[in-house]
Amino acid sequence: MNERSVYRMVGRVENTEGIAGRVARISVSAIKQMPVLASKVPGCISLGQGIPSFATPSFITEGVIEALRSEDWIGKYSLQPGLPQLKEAVAKRLGETKGIVVDPETELFISCGAMEALAAGLATVIERGDEVLLPSPTYSSHIEQILFAEGIPVFVPLVEEEGWRLDVPGFKKAMTPKTKAILICHPMNPTGALFSPEDLRALAEIAVERNLFVIADEAYDFLVYDGLSHFSLTSISELKKNLIACYSFSKAYCMTGWRVGYMYASGRLIEQVLKVHDAFAICAPTISQYAALTALKKTNGRDGEGDRFMRRLVEALDARRNIICEHLDRLTDLFAYQKPEGAYYVFPRILMHGVGSVDLALKLLYDAKVISVPGNGFGPTGEGHIRFSFGATEKEIHEAFERIELWAKRQAFPKSRRPLKMD
Repeated sequence: MNERSVYRMVGRVENTEGIAGRVARISVSAIKQMPVLASKVPGCISLGQGIPSFATPSFITEGVIEALRSEDWIGKYSLQPGLPQLKEAVAKRLGETKGIVVDPETELFISCGAMEALAAGLATVIERGDEVLLPSPTYSSHIEQILFAEGIPVFVPLVEEEGWRLDVPGFKKAMTPKTKAILICHPMNPTGALFSPEDLRALAEIAVERNLFVIADEAYDFLVYDGLSHFSLTSISELKKNLIACYSFSKAYCMTGWRVGYMYASGRLIEQVLKVHDAFAICAPTISQYAALTALKKTNGRDGEGDRFMRRLVEALDARRNIICEHLDRLTDLFAYQKPEGAYYVFPRILMHGVGSVDLALKLLYDAKVISVPGNGFGPTGEGHIRFSFGATEKEIHEAFERIELWAKRQAFPKSRRPLKMD
């Protein structure tokens, strides 16, 4: 059963007569479809879409309120590549966090979230029939973005039993003369995996050797646990001319609804990507850009309000990660999982015989009133798994799993898939 079956199961059949093939072949991801279905089910608790429960911090919202009172320009278009002062602040931030020197004039543009940056980057470098290598499982929207660009997603399975490790030899084996790019989300959505510097360097070396583009989705770069650190592909200087790196303010500052992010790439690539950005968006919302600028002004890498907010956010999400893992440990007849090291998702394997990921997600929605996301939309090896987000409050996580446990007691699913060996 594929992801599009979610619509068919509730009576929605798409009429694609006269619709362009590049649109007809893609679908809205299950990440967004499940909350739509849940909107008709009263009393649901969401462990689905990746939305942190925290509000945008007041030092951002108060700054925007003041600007709305005093600055007429905030309601108008910005320059197409973004507010110059925001680009300068982003360049400074990248220098502090990645140790790189960035020209804000030529090597950055401000986007409508990391999603637009990724889509614009793919549309810029991918032509019909080009192959793009992806880990599997991977973020579902990346697949749709490649298909929309008329490229071909080629999936390389992650090594699940080793904490969803990158299979570098697998990537090398999957390459053909049609391979044009590699797309990596790191830290990983949906698995929460943190890839090793050694594996990322090896993949980058192959990309440079074969002159492939590397598209890096680093929206969760700040969100790692257990004293670990995030290794950014931007730190590999040899990769710079091949790299398109995309970032978001959504996660670090709880600004999911503001829709603002940015791309870092060589000046040559930014110049071309801006053509796509202009055609589809003109510019990111000026008010959101001002909010992002306010966030960065309050973040100095040490003791700013932004720094303190992000530290509290990581600490809170770490506690929620431990809670969700404790609940999963009590459901060993239902799930086997790898503990996430980054982001705020866990991607357990389903152990119940004859239950697919869509089947389970819909049963949890309608019977337990818990929103999750079926794994089949995340690539071929996503089937047989389900994604839970721990962005919800601690109370909501506890209650959601109490509902799942009660639901599970009423079932009679024989266990069929052998659990993975846990560390």
